[in-house]
Amino acid sequence: MTRRAPNELFFTLFVLAIAILIVHSAYVLHVRPTAQAILQADRLAQIRDPGYVSQRSFYVLIKDYEQEAVLILMLWAVGILGYKARQQRIERRALDADMLKLPDGMKVLPEDTREYSRQLESLPADERNLLVPRALLASLGRFGATRSVQDVSTVAHNVCQTEAERLDSELSMLRYIAWAIPAIGFIGTVRGIGDALSQAHKAVGGDISGVTEGLGVAFNSTLIALLLSILLMFLLQALQRAQERLVLDTETYLDQRLIRNMQVR
Repeated sequence: MTRRAPNELFFTLFVLAIAILIVHSAYVLHVRPTAQAILQADRLAQIRDPGYVSQRSFYVLIKDYEQEAVLILMLWAVGILGYKARQQRIERRALDADMLKLPDGMKVLPEDTREYSRQLESLPADERNLLVPRALLASLGRFGATRSVQDVSTVAHNVCQTEAERLDSELSMLRYIAWAIPAIGFIGTVRGIGDALSQAHKAVGGDISGVTEGLGVAFNSTLIALLLSILLMFLLQALQRAQERLVLDTETYLDQRLIRNMQVR
């Protein structure tokens, strides 16, 4: 547990740096030059043909700074989600591996707990820190000390409950990103409307290009931010559901494969 936290922090910062590098490079080298070229071509076409209707371009849709920021946050969140999904797969494999390997119908006595505990303690440190081995060790240790199946059930439930709370607390950064993405989109809305209002005096004279450009910034930033927020919330809910299912399956495994087989002479 203490080793995984720094690793996750370093990985999170590394993913943020990579997301900034990739997205900003793409914007500088391709997105903004392409968008400017498309806008310039549309202006020339409108001068030649007053009835010309420009087609909405994806590059124009994402060209502003707010869209760049929300794309960086989205990539960062996807990286964190991928890391946590990988951790869930590792935890799931440990659950499916049946580390205790108790034969069907075999009873576990308080005198046997030390032998099973040594079997779990011999695992590598990374595996021993997973939920299933920790819950098994805590349950076996309590059974050997108190010889009470009720105490073992309580300890197993507490370990799983603590893990559920820890997993939920670790999603706080993802929840913050899911909140920040639409917030940045609304900042773009305010900025775009402010730019449009600052060009209102030109619209009175017949030049509405400044107003339309400002409104375009406002609506485009909100559109991209809301779309990304919907996608991120879907992925976040899927991860949270997988974490909750893992904790519930672990508690069921402890009850069916260990606690029911415990017996006191």
